[in-house]
Amino acid sequence: MTNKLYNLVIVGYGGMGSYHAKLLKENQTINVIGTFDILEERRTAALADGYKVYESYEAVLSDQDVDLVLIATPNDVHKDIAIKALNANKHVICEKPVTIYSEDLKEIMKVAEVTQRKFVVHQNRRWDKDFLTIKKIYDETIIGKVFHIESRVQGANGIPGDWRHLKAPGGGMLLDWGVHLLDQLLFMVDSKITSVYANLSYVLGDEVDDGFQTIITFENGSTALIEVGTTNFIQLPRWYVKGTAGTAVIDDWSIAGKIVTQNFGVDIEAPKPIQAGQGLTKTMAPPSESAVSTSDLPEVAPTMESFYDNVVSVIEGKAKPIVKNTEVLRVLQLIETIFKAAERNEVIKDFDSYNR
Repeated sequence: MTNKLYNLVIVGYGGMGSYHAKLLKENQTINVIGTFDILEERRTAALADGYKVYESYEAVLSDQDVDLVLIATPNDVHKDIAIKALNANKHVICEKPVTIYSEDLKEIMKVAEVTQRKFVVHQNRRWDKDFLTIKKIYDETIIGKVFHIESRVQGANGIPGDWRHLKAPGGGMLLDWGVHLLDQLLFMVDSKITSVYANLSYVLGDEVDDGFQTIITFENGSTALIEVGTTNFIQLPRWYVKGTAGTAVIDDWSIAGKIVTQNFGVDIEAPKPIQAGQGLTKTMAPPSESAVSTSDLPEVAPTMESFYDNVVSVIEGKAKPIVKNTEVLRVLQLIETIFKAAERNEVIKDFDSYNR
């Protein structure tokens, strides 16, 4: 790693901005030297936390000591802030969703190319342990070839925050949480998308979605059900994954779960019919003890650079970005497609051609 210390200013010192500041206290190569926010209470909070507070965004951009700008504002202003920073010769880290519309990200990417500055999106949940556990199961075919993935987050507290209830600044759960789950899915499954279907929930009466379900089919034959809910008083598993040789489940972020695999090549006792309501069933009876084996989830060792270390490596030309802008663009295009599929109540096919 470099000996250079990169000075960073956080634009938007709310929940995520202050969270970045706390994380970066432990970083040896990125130094938070200040913040900028239009709200007085957040400027006061930044001062209390020991940071310089810039009086204007122009003051941030004109400060030659600033190497990096981190954007943690509402989604609708990301593009303008990012382009101004790139044109001022600053590298940029941007919170997700990077923009509301994919065309806006394309404009940012063009400016980054012209200015030769680095622009990286904070898709931080690629580093989540639950996701990396499922990715290991997928990559190493621990339950055989995975053919169905269910990924969901559910709560019962409604849409969080203030502006997240509003459409103009990019609120709603598809943009807020969907961007994470879809990014994880596309980072894991290396295959073209052949169809997208979706429905959005508006049961809380907001102008933006309070949850959604989407079904995605891939060219390699696998399917995915991605679901976000904010009115779920009983949560379903965080992950439920089926393969040709077994099933894996992760209940929550504590990584509680298990793997059940089919035993092959041994004498297996046939399942016995069970009483099911007013009838009998053998098909839905649990497998016999000899038919399956239960095991713990695999351990996952860190193999990727941390997000911030990777940003520095990218700036110095020592590594490629773990979060590539072309991948972020594809996620945004998928989100746009989900909105269209839900609005039209139809299956949209040939996703990659659809978004060319």
